[in-house]
Amino acid sequence: MRSSQKPADAHLLSRLQVRVYTASKTGIIMQILFALLFLLVPAAILWLSHHQSWARKVGVIVLCYAAGLFVGNAGLVPATVLPVQQAFTDISIALALPLLLFTLDIRQWSRVAGKAMLSMALATTSVVTLASTLFFVFRDQGTESVSHLAAMSVGIYTGGTPNLAAIKAGLEIPHHEYLVFHSLDTLVGAVYLLFMLTLGIPLFRALLGRASPALTDPEVVDHFDADNFAELLQRDKRSQIARALGLAAIVVAVSLGISEVLAAALAVAKNSATVIVALTTLGIGLSLLPQVRQMHRSYKLGMYLIYVFCFVVASMASLDNLAQVDVVVAVFLFGTILGSLLLHALLCKLAGIDSDTFMVTSVAAVASPPFVPMMARALGNPGMILSGMTTGIIGYALGNYLGISLALFLQGL
Repeated sequence: MRSSQKPADAHLLSRLQVRVYTASKTGIIMQILFALLFLLVPAAILWLSHHQSWARKVGVIVLCYAAGLFVGNAGLVPATVLPVQQAFTDISIALALPLLLFTLDIRQWSRVAGKAMLSMALATTSVVTLASTLFFVFRDQGTESVSHLAAMSVGIYTGGTPNLAAIKAGLEIPHHEYLVFHSLDTLVGAVYLLFMLTLGIPLFRALLGRASPALTDPEVVDHFDADNFAELLQRDKRSQIARALGLAAIVVAVSLGISEVLAAALAVAKNSATVIVALTTLGIGLSLLPQVRQMHRSYKLGMYLIYVFCFVVASMASLDNLAQVDVVVAVFLFGTILGSLLLHALLCKLAGIDSDTFMVTSVAAVASPPFVPMMARALGNPGMILSGMTTGIIGYALGNYLGISLALFLQGL
């Protein structure tokens, strides 16, 4: 009896092993296919924005986020793909930060009108002031969670999505908390941008006065043209893109190493904030080298990775959870963006800063640098692109420091 059972048991075990192997192989294939999807959908959206005016007006970031929400909530992404999604969100931001900062030319800071630099400083001051004020208003909701809202507000409204994602990683903000904030910010940011491109132009020109057209540098306009990413596919640009990506990978590895060394030396747990600060600092430091700064395609490669991040992170969001958003988060977001806009305008009025400079630097801070060319075109003043993009990239550099520092400071009160 036993001898006849052994072959049956062996046969059953063999069938189970085949099923496990098949399931594992299918899961790997599925992960590879979705990894390609996460890379190709943002590229398709970029192509669409380059050929369709309506897509260009809506904006690549908004379209990537909308596409991700659709894919994630339509049940098209299986649970086995979650590790790939998490890997993409972490890697894309880690590589994008130094890539965006490599082209930061500190020498251009002196070429940018002093009023643009002052306007960016006033915008940053306004956001920090409003975020800190709202922290004390809602402090009884939980010091840590409200300090996270303050940090994310400062980060995203001084540079944009890269800062928001970096601060999430640096402060280890819960994923659900981050997704709710990011989703609402997409809606609020769209309303803000629509206002600035339409009613905001005559309103702020009446309040602050119209600026004289700035000189247009064709090379600057082409370098920061957010609609044209075709050069990333050009064969003669591949070596520069590969060098930039390789250098960014080295920066990430060194930053992780610094975090490990500091954790071991201080006998504390590894801190993601250390990694983000190191990424930002090394990116700025390497931009001082002419050879690195001349890798002009690194900026657009970094922006492409940001678009990938937006698509992937949105595919992980649940609309059911967003429908149950805490009113505190909504009030915090609306209060920060509206309050900081009004305070920034008031400070610019007192400082004698013109409307075009105010609007371009405001868009660079609140909506992020990729929207600066769009704002400059709406103003009929393309010469403002240099001012907006330079101050916006400065926001990329400062936003991480400010957001993480503010959260740690508020938590210590």
